[in-house]
This record gives sequence, structure tokens and C-alpha cells, in this order.
Amino acid sequence: MSPSFGTPARPYSATSRAFHDLKLQVHRQLLEHLDLVALSSLDSVQAETQIRAALQRLLPADASALSGDEREQLIEEVGCELLGVGPLDPLFRDSEITDILVNGPAAVYVEKRGRLELTDVKFRDENHLMRVIERIVAGVGRRIDHTSPMVDARLPDGSRVNAIVPPLALRGPCVSIRRFGHDPYRIENLLELGSLTTEMIRYVSAVIQARLNVVVSGGTGSGKTTLLNCLTSFIPHHERIVTIEDSAELQLQQPHVVPLETRPPDLENRGEITQRDLLRNALRMRPDRIIVGEVRGAEALDMLQAMNTGHEGSLTTIHANSPRECLQRLEVMVLMAGIDLPVKALRQQTVSALNVLIHASRLADGSRKIVKISELVGMEGDALQLQDVFEFVQTGIVDGRVTGTFRATGLRSRYYERMVACGARPEDLVLPPGSL
Repeated sequence: MSPSFGTPARPYSATSRAFHDLKLQVHRQLLEHLDLVALSSLDSVQAETQIRAALQRLLPADASALSGDEREQLIEEVGCELLGVGPLDPLFRDSEITDILVNGPAAVYVEKRGRLELTDVKFRDENHLMRVIERIVAGVGRRIDHTSPMVDARLPDGSRVNAIVPPLALRGPCVSIRRFGHDPYRIENLLELGSLTTEMIRYVSAVIQARLNVVVSGGTGSGKTTLLNCLTSFIPHHERIVTIEDSAELQLQQPHVVPLETRPPDLENRGEITQRDLLRNALRMRPDRIIVGEVRGAEALDMLQAMNTGHEGSLTTIHANSPRECLQRLEVMVLMAGIDLPVKALRQQTVSALNVLIHASRLADGSRKIVKISELVGMEGDALQLQDVFEFVQTGIVDGRVTGTFRATGLRSRYYERMVACGARPEDLVLPPGSL
């Protein structure tokens, strides 16, 4: 016999307390009547069909006051609670959302088009949020609790998730999810968005084809990984590429790609595989190019050595506020390897390994642009020398939008002969100074 909640008939709305009470009670009834293990093995259509059939049996007579839209929302939300990520499910279906930031049960922010927005998504309480977090991390074979209160993992759809819970998070569990589109950005998309110009595209294409070593620098959320992914489109399809990442985000289109991903330690603090381990192993895999998603530690030394020992055309990203600071951070990371190198020797190693630095930035209006392309041209005394080839000059903000122009500095590339020898047109490499 179908259960009855014994409450009088009353109108519902999707935001009313009565609606949420009904959803909670139906959810509990479904947990008693459905085999969740068997349900999770079905595809989404079959699972939804079973949930709908069960809801028709379990909904009490007084629920007839629900409108058609409210009934559909009830079915959808209960299904999300059972198999999905609860209140976050609608956010995952919005392709414009690039970040989902949960600051406790009552504050869920998203980033759209570079701007943070507070949503009306809420969890019932901290326990509800914790159950959703546990479901997310369990799906990737991880565990989170007071003994292991931090998790950094990759979801099956490629999204990167970080969760931190009490006692480390003082105001309740927090989740940060960085999402990546199913269709990766291409260099043409960046051109349409105004992130760079046609002249800059021709230059970076020549850089990649000439097998120059490139570092993409920028702050958090500046689009470094997206830009790196776009740069790889210029790599010839006959080359063997090995990628190394903490969380696999790159989506290369070449046929011969070997993606490698680090592994965190287990609960007994064993079995960790670092980027440095993978980089050393990659040198034995006969790569034509090595792409490191982000250098953030001692692997910087191995990366420089790889670039100096025949693995030309390698690419990586580094968190930094400018090309100059990128080189300074690189020095610090090399010293983290525990090798006592004189500063001059370290900088000589750097200048012989790196060729081009591309700096991306997220501006005040949320737009991302390549604000500087520089070449590492040598040393003067103990100081590394950079020359800018392109730059973005901001002139102001109009109606909340950043205005400015891309400029060519007019300097002749240090690698001009090498790029021309690899097929670049001379007119694409020597541009008069001024706006593009």
C-alpha cells in the first residue's frame, strides 16, 4: 500500500517550506523502496524512469496540488539527491559556468564570463552538504572526514574538485569545482573573445613549429591551461607528445598523445607519484615534446634539464604575475630540488632552456587576455634579459569593460632565422611598432 503522509491538502511552490518538506519525506521513502546499488548501475534514462515510477507510487494524494512544473521539479530534485550532486546538479548543466564555489550550506557562488555571482542554491544544513561532498569524492575513490579533511581530485567529466571540511574549514564544508567544457577552446575562440590578435597567432604558431620552449604564466583563473591547450594545436600530428598533470585537463587533438597523471598518497601515506617522478619517466618514453600542465615544485629542475637535452618544443605553465616574476619563481622552484647551484649557473641553465614567455591575465571586467609575449634573449652580468614582442596596453574602463590595444614593440625576434627556416613567413615575424 502506498504510504500516506497524513497531511491536509495544501498548495505547494518550488520555494515553499511545504515543498521542501514533501521532497525530504519522499526522498526518505524512496531510500526504503529502491535498490540504490542496482539503480546506480543503470544509465541516466533508465534510472530516471525507475525513479519516476516509484515517485508515482509514493506521492501522497495531497500532492495533487502540485502543478505539472512543480511535480517535474520534485522528480528532478529527488533524482539528483539519489544519484547526482543534489542542489549542484543544475549548475553542472549550465555550460556557461566555469567555477562552482560552495562556501557552506547557504552560500553557493558561480563564475560566469569571468564574474562571480551568488546563486539561490542552498543546502538544508551542513550534514546535507557533507553527504553531497562524500558522494562526490567516493565517486573518484577517495574519502573525506575529520581524519582526512582535504581532497583534491578530478571528476569523471574532467572537472577539478577541491573539498575541505571541518576542523580545517571553520565555517563549514567548502567545495571548489573548476569546470572544463566538453568542446575545448580553440585559438579561433580566443581571437573571437579578443584575447589576442591575428598577428600574435601567427607569431605563436611559428614559435611552436620552430620547437621553441614556451612557458605560459599568469595568475589563478587567468586562462593558462586553456591557452596552453590552444597552443598545442600548432604541434604537427606526426609527433609523439607526453603530457604530465596533477589533474588531467588538457584535451589535445593530436593522435599520438600519452597522458600521465600524478597520484596522491593513500591513507597510510604511501604510493604517491609526483610530477617529478612522471617527468623522469617521460624522458624514457621517447617523447618528441613534453607538456607539463603546471610546474609548481622541484620538477622545475628536471623540466629545464629536459629542455636542454634534446626535448625541444616543450611547454608548461607557471603561476606568476609577470614574465619577470615567472623567471624568479622558476629559480625558487629549482632550488626546492635541494641541489646547491650557484645563481649564475642556474640562470645560465634557464636562458639556454627557455625561449618564449607568454603571460595571460584576467582583467578587472573578467575578460582574459594575453598581456605580454616576451623572449628570453640572454644574460647581462648575472641578470636574465627579456625583450617584449607583443603587449596589451590598457587605456581605461568604459561601462564596466576594459578598453585598450594590443601593440607590437617592433623588435626583431631573436629566433627569427630559426622560425623562418621552419616555414614561417618573414612578414609575420617583423612588425612595425604600434597598435595591431
